[in-house]
Amino acid sequence: MDGGRAARRRAFTLLELLVAVALMGMLLLALNFFVFSMAEIWGHGAERRLFDQHVRAVTREVQRLARTASLPPGAADPPVFTREIRLDDGRRVTPVTFELPAGSPRLPWENAALPDVVCSLVLQEGKGLVLYWQSRLERDFDEAAPRPFVLSAFGSGMTFDYLESNRTTWRTYDQLQRGSDGKWRLPERIRLTFTHGQMKSETTVALPMSTVPLPHF
Repeated sequence: MDGGRAARRRAFTLLELLVAVALMGMLLLALNFFVFSMAEIWGHGAERRLFDQHVRAVTREVQRLARTASLPPGAADPPVFTREIRLDDGRRVTPVTFELPAGSPRLPWENAALPDVVCSLVLQEGKGLVLYWQSRLERDFDEAAPRPFVLSAFGSGMTFDYLESNRTTWRTYDQLQRGSDGKWRLPERIRLTFTHGQMKSETTVALPMSTVPLPHF
């Protein structure tokens, strides 16, 4: 008799089981909420890191192309200039342009890559930041529209920094500016803006203005 009463005292009652199940359910719900919240936070952080990496990579590539255009031997003077081109939508624009004497294997050539590649940087609505390019050695260089190569579909803005005549004041314009002689003035810097959802980033590319010849030894 005493053993039976002791066994009954050690067993859980129905009320205790219901309370335990309810507490366990609340604990699991809180744990799931925490896990999914951390996953969401980590996912947003990863997306931001990937976006920032993309922005840095595209900016470095534009800076590298501009610097390559200014390196002797064979660099044009000035290495950065303006040139009217026809876009793939038929419009004619005059963007910032530079020339790669040795070409670039990164551009998607159908055949062997050619040298003397003229590249123009264009912000095109619906496409982003686009590099229009073609080689001077192509037979239809003067007539054919250059090929578009999308550098970044997230490109959303491009402005131009000019150092004013006093050489101490910077001014930023949405368009390239003309000088008093009516010719296009080249900016000292280009500001690129990238946007993806709620994320936005702005970077600056310094443009080489003239070719400095190497000394002869």
